[in-house]
Amino acid sequence: MANALYDTFKQALLNKEHNLDTDSVIASLVRKSGTDTGGTYTFSAAHTSKTNLGTTVADSSTLGSSTITNGVFDTADFSWSSVTTGAQVSIVALWNDTPTTPTADPIIVYYDTGMTGMPVTPNGGNINFTVHASGWWAL
Repeated sequence: MANALYDTFKQALLNKEHNLDTDSVIASLVRKSGTDTGGTYTFSAAHTSKTNLGTTVADSSTLGSSTITNGVFDTADFSWSSVTTGAQVSIVALWNDTPTTPTADPIIVYYDTGMTGMPVTPNGGNINFTVHASGWWAL
């Protein structure tokens, strides 16, 4: 599967249900079914919330320095802290912890390719993530 915005997120954007400048956007590490040992997640554009991701390996703090410029969503680089030792992880998924609708923790975007340093094998330490120079995505 290639990187993709979830369909429900695109619909919610058009309905003005997200404010990515101020909402609490979180990044999760997820094990991919068929690729990562013990991985259970398989992408579906129809997935709607963080619960669809199953058990995440680690969740970041709120991503800092969110910006939207010329249709590009970007944030500062970040780290997952003290990630428990385990099998390889190859997915990063973003989700919104503070949507303006009652939908619980809507998922935003799925990444499994084109990320520096991924896949990664947690060793109990921090995992640093560098957001692509051109941001997370452009509309």
